[in-house]
Amino acid sequence: MAKRSEHILVVDDDARIRQMLLRYFEDEGYRVTTVANGAGLRDCLDKSSVDIILLDLGLAGGEDGLALAREIRAQSDVPIIMLTGRDDVVDRVVGLEVGADDYVPKPFHLREVLARVRTVLRRRQPTASPTGESKTILRFGGWQLDIARRQLLAADGTEVVLTTGEFDMLALLAKQPGRVFAREILMDLTRSRNLEAFDRTIDAQIARLRKKIERDPKRPALIKSVRGVGYVFTGKT
Repeated sequence: MAKRSEHILVVDDDARIRQMLLRYFEDEGYRVTTVANGAGLRDCLDKSSVDIILLDLGLAGGEDGLALAREIRAQSDVPIIMLTGRDDVVDRVVGLEVGADDYVPKPFHLREVLARVRTVLRRRQPTASPTGESKTILRFGGWQLDIARRQLLAADGTEVVLTTGEFDMLALLAKQPGRVFAREILMDLTRSRNLEAFDRTIDAQIARLRKKIERDPKRPALIKSVRGVGYVFTGKT
């Protein structure tokens, strides 16, 4: 198996799961680091670059996975895939709301985890376009959204960091101004599968986007709600 450049960080307090994921992803050519708790996670992030985190939400001890997900997201847009118990529906929703990119219920099939990892990493890769800037850069309300570089710049040139999910959501909406998107459609189009159509997840993601791009998030001018349906992008591109 050819070596890959991507570095996966596994955070799980179960040594068997850590070892299983380590062996499987190393066999697939990835670089893998495994840790059992928040201290190990912080140490790894301080010392090396990580491309994606597999984070157990049911960590034993003082820190749980949700708290760590919030901590990670406050500092970085590194993708997070949550590892959850099948009955932890509320935790899944909260995890997605705080910025996780996907979840995998336990017990899981290793090939499914691999597919999710590949999908999230692929979504983060810049896509070159031979058609020129007009097709890859969208401008609206003083903002510049570079689709190819996956970059959002403010009017003064400052980059605003978006999570993978936030970028995908904004790009989808901005590419089709005036189109009303139902929540279910937004979920289908911005994720690799239907995450049980959690409407709260879409609403939370829109709320986070508004805080980053709207002058007044409570009176949005770029992403507006359509009562009973979903959302529409009203910025001029």
